[in-house]
Amino acid sequence: MTSTPVTVIGLGPMGRAMVAALLRAGHPVTVWNRTPARADELVAAGATRAATPADAVAASELVVLSLTDYPAMYDILGAVPADVLAGKVLVNLSSDTPDASRDAASWAADRGARFLTGGVMVPPPAVGTPDAYVFYSGPADVLDAHAPALRVIGEPKYLGEDLGLAQLFYQAHLDVFLTALSALLHATALVTAAGVRAEDFLPDALVTLTDIPAMLGDEAKELARRLEAGEHPGTLSNARMMGATADHIVRTATASGVDTGLPDAVKSQYDRAIAAGRGDQDWTALYEVIRASS
Repeated sequence: MTSTPVTVIGLGPMGRAMVAALLRAGHPVTVWNRTPARADELVAAGATRAATPADAVAASELVVLSLTDYPAMYDILGAVPADVLAGKVLVNLSSDTPDASRDAASWAADRGARFLTGGVMVPPPAVGTPDAYVFYSGPADVLDAHAPALRVIGEPKYLGEDLGLAQLFYQAHLDVFLTALSALLHATALVTAAGVRAEDFLPDALVTLTDIPAMLGDEAKELARRLEAGEHPGTLSNARMMGATADHIVRTATASGVDTGLPDAVKSQYDRAIAAGRGDQDWTALYEVIRASS
């Protein structure tokens, strides 16, 4: 059991899960939320409800923010006096851009506070479990000093001093996740447009998703090496063949009356790779097309 106090500001599903985990671990937790009623269950479990953001910040050296985005931090903490913020450690686990994280760190420093940025990489029910992990970036000594409390939320994965790195990794992981979810829904719409029941399609489709890491396995490291080296030998499925499949998906969606935005985007990448003379290279040659668009 520990007596290190923690303040949590923002009590959406993720914030509430963090507070519950911290309370279970024995931390005194002070909470604040724009909608006070969201704290009721947590207060009943032992949390202390702060009347104002300033009171919440004053209650603990370690202040964890779980908000919709970084502008919400300014809305809530902007009126907190600088002498209250001075000496505090603000750990912003909200979602935004890497640049927003860097700007927020400067804002905090101007008020005498230290800053860590982070991204929680599990859904709320998994917070505080062995599966939970959190990307962090910022001053290493700040993370080290507060790692025992932050580890209650999830295992810290430190990425470096650059305040934008945690958000970069968070958004990149969510890029994979959100795209996969959209693909799953699009594929389901494709088959249900033909009268197939979703329950007759989704189980096998989900197996397709889980097969991807199984297919890569240790090859993921080799894939990373090849991408960094710009090597796309064409020994697997080449871009021309995969591009033909992408075209077939677009045509099937069009004929089915299903939205083509997602498959159009995928097909365009193959089209550009082929136009750039990479048709006989591996599908990984799309990486060069995507990078060139940045």
